Amino acid sequence: MSEQRKVVCVTGASGFIASWLVKLLLDRGYTVHATVRSLDDPKKTKHLLALDGAKERLTLFEADLSVEGSFDAAVNGCVCVFHTASPVLLSVDDPQTQLIEPAVKGTLNVLKSAAKVQSVKRVVLTSSMAAVAFGSRPLQSGVVVDETWFSDPLVCEQKKLWYHLSKTLAEDTAVKFAKENGLELVSINPGYVIGPILQPTLNLTSEGIMGLIKNGKELLADGVYRTVDVRDVANAHILAFENPEANGRYCLVGKVVPSFEIIKIVDELYPSLDRSERYKDGKHVEHVLYNVSRVKAESLGVNFTPLEVSIKDTIESLKEKNLLSF
Repeated sequence: MSEQRKVVCVTGASGFIASWLVKLLLDRGYTVHATVRSLDDPKKTKHLLALDGAKERLTLFEADLSVEGSFDAAVNGCVCVFHTASPVLLSVDDPQTQLIEPAVKGTLNVLKSAAKVQSVKRVVLTSSMAAVAFGSRPLQSGVVVDETWFSDPLVCEQKKLWYHLSKTLAEDTAVKFAKENGLELVSINPGYVIGPILQPTLNLTSEGIMGLIKNGKELLADGVYRTVDVRDVANAHILAFENPEANGRYCLVGKVVPSFEIIKIVDELYPSLDRSERYKDGKHVEHVLYNVSRVKAESLGVNFTPLEVSIKDTIESLKEKNLLSF
């Protein structure tokens, strides 16, 4: 691939997944146009500018999801747009304003910018398992969820799953727009993303894992985590661009586990913590879980990181950033 063809754009570059995506792209020799909400906020920019290769091949652009044309400059001259920018909130007062509009309109604004640029060969969208697994089919023992599953906006609305609704509508909007405008689109649908953090502030999933480790506080009501390592997610995005055969959507879940299994692994790795008191003496419910198919993701070249490695690296990273101490 010539240098000319190796220019790519990453939206929402300061986020958990996107920071790793920028890092891996730079490691692979790409030139990266990265968008952030504010160039004046060191929390959004400093860790990106410190990455290997950033000095030579990273340019930061300010862009706003709510403003049409905001991404034009960043997308110009690129061969691929990785659209990761979207709000991640599980608790909101105004779902329409806080989640749905930025997710849907933002996706549309990014795709409109991409459609204006002839050199753009493909758009890789960061979607979510939230757009896959929440339809009318029950998530019960022995079920295998795969790419043919789609969350139902009505079900999401009825259950007040506003984040899930925002991701479902955004992916749907992207697919329709891409079809109508001749854009190649590939969707990456990760589950609960864990692993080491590059950004200085806690993202929602890392905060959730930290709460679970520190005081057994569940972020997810059912206590079931569709875990995947952030490095696998970032890598999958790049593979989705580099592999000409990549198409449609890719579910990315390394392992579906109940929270007590995560705590058990933490206990084995850090015995001094002894966090598993409430899981002893049969206090937790043993249940056979559903699974998420890894077949399509593995066919793309994704090698899933073992859960134990992801958990250890998450904890070490939080300790290193003084976000977790013991």
